[in-house]
Amino acid sequence: MSKVTAPALSEAPNNPWVRPLGEILSETCHLSEDQLQKGLQVQEEKGGRLGEILIRRKMITEADLLGALGVQWDLPVSMTLPLENLDTAFTSTAPIQFLKKFKLVPIITHENSTIAVNDPLQFQALDDLRRLLKLENAPVVLAPISAILSVINAAYDVTGDSAERVIEDMQEGEAGRILSEIEETADLLEDTSDAPVVKLVNLMMSQAVKARASDIHIEHSQHKLRIRYRVDGILYDMLSPPKHIQSALISRIKIMAKMNIAEKRLPQDGRIKIRIADKNIDIRVSTIPVAFGERVVLRLLDKTNVLLKVTDLGMPQRDLTAFEQLISSPHGIILVTGPTGSGKTTTLYAALSTINKTDINIITIEDPIEYQIDGIGQIQTNPKIDLTFAKGLRSIVRQDPDVILVGEVRDLETAEIAIQSALTGHLVFSTLHTNDSAGAVTRLIDMGIEPFLVTSSVSAILAQRLVRVICPQCREAYTPDEGSLQKVGITREMAHGATIYRGRGCPECLDTGFRGRTGIFEFMTLDEKIKNLILKTADANALKRAAIEGGMITLRRDGARKVIEGITTIEEVFRVTYQ
Repeated sequence: MSKVTAPALSEAPNNPWVRPLGEILSETCHLSEDQLQKGLQVQEEKGGRLGEILIRRKMITEADLLGALGVQWDLPVSMTLPLENLDTAFTSTAPIQFLKKFKLVPIITHENSTIAVNDPLQFQALDDLRRLLKLENAPVVLAPISAILSVINAAYDVTGDSAERVIEDMQEGEAGRILSEIEETADLLEDTSDAPVVKLVNLMMSQAVKARASDIHIEHSQHKLRIRYRVDGILYDMLSPPKHIQSALISRIKIMAKMNIAEKRLPQDGRIKIRIADKNIDIRVSTIPVAFGERVVLRLLDKTNVLLKVTDLGMPQRDLTAFEQLISSPHGIILVTGPTGSGKTTTLYAALSTINKTDINIITIEDPIEYQIDGIGQIQTNPKIDLTFAKGLRSIVRQDPDVILVGEVRDLETAEIAIQSALTGHLVFSTLHTNDSAGAVTRLIDMGIEPFLVTSSVSAILAQRLVRVICPQCREAYTPDEGSLQKVGITREMAHGATIYRGRGCPECLDTGFRGRTGIFEFMTLDEKIKNLILKTADANALKRAAIEGGMITLRRDGARKVIEGITTIEEVFRVTYQ
């Protein structure tokens, strides 16, 4: 592209050497004369660029605008940009803030070099970048803002200092000069601080997000400090910083979480909001005093993650059909059971987002609120002001709800109010910490709930676990021995014709052989036979046998099905279902 000096887009129609943008848009995307005039009127009244005004008013799309600009300036348009095999050496010369401000990025490969721009009128910035990188003859291509930002974020994320490198560079005595506050929700990739502990905390968080970690654990003994990430439910040792930076590292995290850095004797809780590339991350921080200092756990919640649908949870089709019918019923209690970290909240959120419509009133009480859902009233418990599940639930029923979610049934009072709510025409969702579906009935009766109240209010109980999914990049077929198959209840007949897989381990999955998780489920509906049995006995084993006779698929059997389908491994199913 030859260097030209041109006026702004709004002035382009007055120049005989360039076609007006509105004229091109009328031809290429059938923009009507009336729409064009409305856009020009807004431009005249409020200023701004015609193309951006038309996009805001949803008269054209970004692709339409790029196509018209391509015709206007005789430039090629590419709606996608490569993210792999790029030479990212330019990141040491071109500041990330410069590229993001002017929305341009060099695409340098072994074969050729181009510069992707979103606005062809940023001539000065384009020329500066060419001179800076010695790319005077590189052609220009028009690309969407999202594609350009993706390349920028990927390039600077890959080429930034590693947390390991920062740890190696740390020297005694440097730890004291770290306590400088950063802007909330600032992009950590743009943080240029040279303070080593600030750098380490930023890199630790961005590395954890890249590894899909759900938690970061900072632990220490008398002579050692270690940082572990929980990925797909399993903790992995990731970093071992020098012991002398322990106090500075924890102080930095406390400052970011707006906690009291002077208080080291009491547990504290805080929150950090950060942005890493195009992800908004909410971090819950918890500190507790232990021998030799404080222990810190950071729970990472990716706010850009969309809520799952019930069809994405991994339920067997028969159970899914029954579950979808029950969550649409007008009253009753649906309980989800399982240990901590088994995905109970995710399942309940999926159910709520499925039934969330304008004609029903949904209110929740949670500890804590994991994700905000539009259109749903969500209450956070607060023991400091005596706002417990039971007290919150009493207030909720006076808010004319149709559906109530109680984060957890922890005591008799909460259980009684939940049951009364179900008996008075509300649909109630909640969780219990029990090993299987039948055990939930025993737990309620042990709390003090009468068996007849359980049978008249509880509609169904869903037990679940999370199993890791085999990495698709490195999975390989193999033939397991008879003993391994029997561990999860797979007979030779069941395995006949099926291919059993396992993961070898590769960089994509951090050499674990797994990437992501899915659920295995045990769904017990309280039919007449089960209800009659509950009135006679609270024995969980008897209830489970009756449910299996009625066709219930157990956790292990659902896990075995997922092994045969090549989703997970025998060892994973055995790990989460072993009792």
